[in-house]
Amino acid sequence: MNFDLDAVRRATLTHGYERAMRPALFRIGGGDAEAAHHATLQAMAQFGSLPAAGLIADVVGAALGAPDDAVTIAGIRFPGRVGLAAGVDKDGVAVTSWGALGFGHVEVGTVTAEAQPGNPQPRLFRLKASHGLINRMGFNNDGSQALAATLCRARSSGNLSIPVGVSLGKTKTTPVEEATRDYLMSLGRLSGLADYFAVNVSSPNTPGLRTLQDKAPLLELLQSITARERNLAAERGAHPTPVFVKIAPDLTEDALEDVLEVAHGSGVSGLIATNTTLARDGLARADLTLASEAGGLSGAPLTRRAREVVGFLASRTQLPIIGVGGIMSADDGLALMDSGADLLQVYSGFIYKGPGLVRDLNEALRTRARRG
Repeated sequence: MNFDLDAVRRATLTHGYERAMRPALFRIGGGDAEAAHHATLQAMAQFGSLPAAGLIADVVGAALGAPDDAVTIAGIRFPGRVGLAAGVDKDGVAVTSWGALGFGHVEVGTVTAEAQPGNPQPRLFRLKASHGLINRMGFNNDGSQALAATLCRARSSGNLSIPVGVSLGKTKTTPVEEATRDYLMSLGRLSGLADYFAVNVSSPNTPGLRTLQDKAPLLELLQSITARERNLAAERGAHPTPVFVKIAPDLTEDALEDVLEVAHGSGVSGLIATNTTLARDGLARADLTLASEAGGLSGAPLTRRAREVVGFLASRTQLPIIGVGGIMSADDGLALMDSGADLLQVYSGFIYKGPGLVRDLNEALRTRARRG
C-alpha cells in the first residue's frame, strides 16, 4: 500500500482550516468580518516578531510547500508566482511573515499620503454562500510616513524574504484635481523601500478616484510618477522602482484600450487586473440581501470577469500582468495564467480557503512547469 504523505498534509491543511480554523475566525467579534481580519493580522505580526521566527518559518514553509518556481518580472526576482493582494496588510505590520505561508510576494497598502480612518463601520461583509466579500474600507491606513518607517525596520531586520509591492492611493480629503501631488508625496517617502509600486486608481470606495482611469488624468498621473521615480532613483544611484497600474474590472473594452495606450506611453512596467467590482452578478440567493451594500465585490463572483479582462489586456500588450480576482482554487489560478497573467494575487480566496490555497497554487504551478 502506497502512503502519500504529501496528500495527507494537503488534506489536513485544507480540512483543518475550512472545518476548524475558518469557523472559529468567522465567529470573532460576533461574526464581524473586520474584527477577524484584525485578529489574523495581529497574529501574523506577532509571529514575525518572534526571535525564532526565521526557524519557525522554515519549518512551516516545509509543511506548506514553499514555492520553487522563481521568475523575474519587470526586473524583480519573485521566488514564486503567487502573491498576497493589497488590502490584507495595509500598513505592512506582518510584512516579514507572509513568505512563511508560501507567498512569493506581498502587496501592502493601499497607503495614502495622510493617515485616515476610512469609511464608517461596518464596512466589510462576507457573502458566504457565494464565497465573496463586499468591502467599502475607504483606504483606512496609518499613512505613507508610517509605512516607510515600518518597511525600513523590516528591511533592516534581515527577515524580509519576499518582494514587497506598495499600493499607492489618494487621500480622501485631497481633491481629485490635486491627486498627483498626493501620490507623489507617498512616492517620495517610500522610494527605495518598495520592490514595486502599484498605482491604485480603481478602488470604488474613494469618491472620484475611478475618474483617474480616464485617459487624460491617468496619463498625467502616471507620467508624473514614473518621472519622479526616475529622479529619486538617480539620486540614490539605483535603478527606478517598477510602477504598475491597477485597473477596475468594470471598464469597457474602449476604456481598457485607453488604459493600455496610456500605459505604453507613460513608462509603467506592468498592469494589475483587477480590483473589486461594482457589479453584483453571480451571487447566490442566500446572499442577495447583502447585494445592496455599497462597496466593491471580490471573490468567486469576480472569477470570470477577471479572467476576461486579463485575457483582453494580454492579447494587446507585452507588459507583464499581475492577475487578481476570484482565484478560489488551483484551477482558477491556472486559468488566469492561461489567460495571460504572469503573476497571481489572492485575497478573498485566502480568506475562504486559507494557506491551503497558496500551497495548492504553488504545487499546480510547479507541476505545470515540470511538464513543460
